[in-house]
Amino acid sequence: MTKELWINLPVKDINTSIEFFTKLGFSFNPRFSNSTDTACITIGTKNINVMLFKESVFIGFTKNKAADTSQATEVLFSFDAESRDEVDEMAKKVTNAGGTVFSQPAELQGWMYGCAFTDGHRWHILYMDMGKMPR
Repeated sequence: MTKELWINLPVKDINTSIEFFTKLGFSFNPRFSNSTDTACITIGTKNINVMLFKESVFIGFTKNKAADTSQATEVLFSFDAESRDEVDEMAKKVTNAGGTVFSQPAELQGWMYGCAFTDGHRWHILYMDMGKMPR
């Protein structure tokens, strides 16, 4: 049975991506990272691994072109926040790190609060007030 989830993404520049995600507060797993071709972000308590690969390396093992994320959305990655304040803080960190917040922090459906940003790929941070969730 599957024990871990690994998400693999192509990036133009590994060092730029490491700098961006470090400024957002993410940590990297040195066991699966090197300074030129790969970096591994470990997210959350369930250790979801996001492998960032230099685009040429990614294309080499997928045997397919990488999506042009400036023209279309390949996927939207969502992760949770502990509070509305954490969502607001992440939006500030994204802007300060050079990313783009394409959906400003806002309430959604009366029980969620989130924002969305891009570093080339699209990311979404969401606080869910489960006490207000419709039944």
